[in-house]
Amino acid sequence: MKIHEYQAKELLAKFGVPTLRGALAHDADGAAKAYAALGSKVSVVKAQVHAGGRGKAGGVKLVKSADEAKKAAAGMFAKPLVTHQTGPEGAKVRKVWVEEGCEIARELYLGVVLDRAARMPVVMASTEGGVEIEEVAEKHPEKIVREWFDPLQGLTGFQARRLALKLGMAGDAFKAAVPLLQALAKCFLEKDCSMVEINPLVVTKAGGLIALDAKVAFDGNGLFRHKDVVAFRDKDEEDARELAASEHGLSWVSLDGNVGCMVNGAGLAMATMDAIKLAGGFPANFLDVGGGATKEQVSAAFKLILKDPKVKAVLVNIFGGIAKCDVIAGGILAAAKEISLTVPLVVRLEGTNVEIGRKMLDESGMKIHTASTIDAAAKAVVKAAQGGKA
Repeated sequence: MKIHEYQAKELLAKFGVPTLRGALAHDADGAAKAYAALGSKVSVVKAQVHAGGRGKAGGVKLVKSADEAKKAAAGMFAKPLVTHQTGPEGAKVRKVWVEEGCEIARELYLGVVLDRAARMPVVMASTEGGVEIEEVAEKHPEKIVREWFDPLQGLTGFQARRLALKLGMAGDAFKAAVPLLQALAKCFLEKDCSMVEINPLVVTKAGGLIALDAKVAFDGNGLFRHKDVVAFRDKDEEDARELAASEHGLSWVSLDGNVGCMVNGAGLAMATMDAIKLAGGFPANFLDVGGGATKEQVSAAFKLILKDPKVKAVLVNIFGGIAKCDVIAGGILAAAKEISLTVPLVVRLEGTNVEIGRKMLDESGMKIHTASTIDAAAKAVVKAAQGGKA
């Protein structure tokens, strides 16, 4: 789960990370009032969307008056914000964060993620703040320093000091960096985060440290432990189909292709999408209905796939274990009848009660092409999506 910048700063502040004063606005007039309330000669208006690259896209504006704040916010509310992370359709701006300015001496990067290869969390830091870390990794990998730490101990004092020295910290900035780094690691561990990022972390001309921007994402499997984090959820920022899928206990990721996919098991779903690509097609979604999918879940999944106007054919690839093939077949038929299936459907069933499931499909009177292997199913559905006969 992702949250907005202003929410991330609120969370980090509770762990002792220094942030600037700011106010949230939902319209241009609200931005002007926020500027006036802050009483800062220089402020910044920031679009609040779940995407990076806002500055380059015009989603971050420096303002020096209430009128400028109003004008900047109005421009952001007027049209979708298009960044390298939103895609060409952009993201609708529904709120802006108006924040006081500060005098910047240096910009740094800090982030905490899980290193799956090392099976440990790692702090990544760089002197190249204010730039996407992917760009730094590509052009100047030597400027990224890393410190792995034990999740039971957290980031120790000597590790934090070592990082601060590698970032060229000295004096007051060095003294402030050690507790800040430890606070960042503590937040990552205690809140079941998948990522905590401050970019940039600025060293002020007075020698202090401030999180000028912040991004935090959480492991959805740990949200049941954090009601305060769940309260941050902004459903307006989520894909409507992904949101609907989660309400039915389904795992969904929207993609750009024209072949709808319904599979049980994440590994099989990935293999199915690979097979579609190898056959010359493009998946429209990742959809895992789970090992214990019910008839109702299958029906809901099928409806979600068919709501996508780009879908020209659908592939169902199920290995029946806990979710028996006849249950899956029943869900497919129920959904197809209710929606009035208008696109080609290819089904590959294998496993428990497979013969019963195939018989249900064959005797349904509906135009359903069945396949016995994943490769045959992929080739058939790609051909159908391209206008041929499955």
